[in-house]
Amino acid sequence: MKPEEFDRAVQRGEVGPLYFLYGEEQFLVDRGVKRLLDRVVDPDTRDFNFTLFYGNECSGEDIVAAAQTFPMFADRRVVLVRKGSELSAAAMESLANYVVNPSPSTCLILQGGKADMRKKFYVELKKRGEIVEFKRPYENQLGAFIAEETASRGKRVEPAAAAMLAYLVGNNLLELASQLDKVVTFVGERNAIRVDDIRQIVSDTKVDSVFELANALGERNLAKCLRCLQTLLRDGEAPLMILAMVIRHFRQLWLVRELLDRKESPQEISRLTGIHSFFLKGMTAQAGKYRVADFRRAFERFYGTDLALKTGGGKPSQLMESLIMDICSGSVTGSGH
Repeated sequence: MKPEEFDRAVQRGEVGPLYFLYGEEQFLVDRGVKRLLDRVVDPDTRDFNFTLFYGNECSGEDIVAAAQTFPMFADRRVVLVRKGSELSAAAMESLANYVVNPSPSTCLILQGGKADMRKKFYVELKKRGEIVEFKRPYENQLGAFIAEETASRGKRVEPAAAAMLAYLVGNNLLELASQLDKVVTFVGERNAIRVDDIRQIVSDTKVDSVFELANALGERNLAKCLRCLQTLLRDGEAPLMILAMVIRHFRQLWLVRELLDRKESPQEISRLTGIHSFFLKGMTAQAGKYRVADFRRAFERFYGTDLALKTGGGKPSQLMESLIMDICSGSVTGSGH
């Protein structure tokens, strides 16, 4: 079952007896579990009809016993197993018989991260219940996520404002939701969230400094790059996170550069890259400062810096400064262009 199908089914009240919600995007997994709980368990009877286990600590027999218990003062009960992908082989074996014949008055939810879907337990669970994988969204899907989250808070967000928030924060959904909460509080009774709101609230965060660094590097503005880097490192920002944001920015610039070389229109570039027109002029100007060969060599330099940071191949601040100076000076090209 796809996440959007799962959401629609839960909204309609079509809830089955067995679920495994898992994936790399913990925020979406947690939200899916919450939606199930809100739909199935009445807050007034939750103390009687909700049982929580942790897969790395419990036995299969305990889970089965709870799942076979009849609900009190309600039609259904919920048994939630967090870290469900960490169940032992013995626990899975104990649960296997229950999966074949689950209690219709219980909603058993397993919640986890990565899992081997080839295991017999998951194969059987898929036949009798619902398995929903939540993947990290692509850049061009963030606008829809932000719009949905904004609507759930009783507001609407202007497309350019959503684009700015996505660009500043990236696809860390927990951070996106956190920043959105701040913006919603900031706008108060006003219904619409605008670009200026994002600028005023999110620009106060460290992620905006990384955004400034990435833009300064795109512009090959060495002085500004070094100032931004110094500020970020002084504030305790992890060099690997800074590097990841820079790489993300340059991946977009490379794509814009290739599309410019193909003589694509601004509208088509915006569509193909997912970059809102609000940012496209600046991104286009930055992309124009690099050739495709420059990007290729820059990414070789990114890889080398990433490896050095992870293996202790030098002082992190010096590694990052060296990378920035090489890119700004054009040394990564070997030609100075």
